[in-house]
Amino acid sequence: MGTPHNEAAQGAFAKTVLMPGDPLRAKFIAETFLQDAKLVNNVRGVQGYTGTYQGTPVSVMASGMGMPSIGIYSHELFHFYDVDNIIRVGSAGAISPQLKVRDVVFGQGSCTDSNYAHQFGLGGTFAPIADFTLLETAVAVARRMGVEPPVGNLLSSDVFYNKAGDTLKWGQMGVLAIEMEAAALYYNAAEAGKRALAMCTISDSLVTGEALPPDQRQTTFTRMMEIALGVAVEMAKKG
Repeated sequence: MGTPHNEAAQGAFAKTVLMPGDPLRAKFIAETFLQDAKLVNNVRGVQGYTGTYQGTPVSVMASGMGMPSIGIYSHELFHFYDVDNIIRVGSAGAISPQLKVRDVVFGQGSCTDSNYAHQFGLGGTFAPIADFTLLETAVAVARRMGVEPPVGNLLSSDVFYNKAGDTLKWGQMGVLAIEMEAAALYYNAAEAGKRALAMCTISDSLVTGEALPPDQRQTTFTRMMEIALGVAVEMAKKG
């Protein structure tokens, strides 16, 4: 049984799914890191693959750009494909002066300017946060690899070209970086009783103006990918 956005058969996805925004990054992860990777979804070119990494079943599927898009794909994976863990492996723009291009940051929480949570009918402001087990595991995996990841708030925005020009004000409140998906992923995981974590590689800095070209965003964020794959292995051990 498929969905309007996913043609995969039941059981086609592993318990842990890595979710980049870019379908080409999903393809790169599958071809570079997974053994016996099989394409299980290609509706609208949103490529999903399942294979193994160090003997552990792992899937990778693109989310597209923005909270409405990741909202669809993560909801379907959690509710219709019995996925337990989704790890976003994306790119983000630094709004903290402490971050450099290619740093890997973990989103402990996600501020947002989105109205995505309105659908849940809550009488206040729900704080979208990562699953602690995934976050704790990711930090441990990163440290074993010699990486000390910055951990803190992300800003998930509905707007890429922000006419208000106030994005750096969030950095003054300690927010590390801006991206467009984490909050919706965290909302969906909370609603489904599942786990989610956003880890992002800094592709550009709104503070310094430094930026990486698109082709490098697709294929050179390997440190983040290896951390996420290590988390998938550790989560399988935890059962």
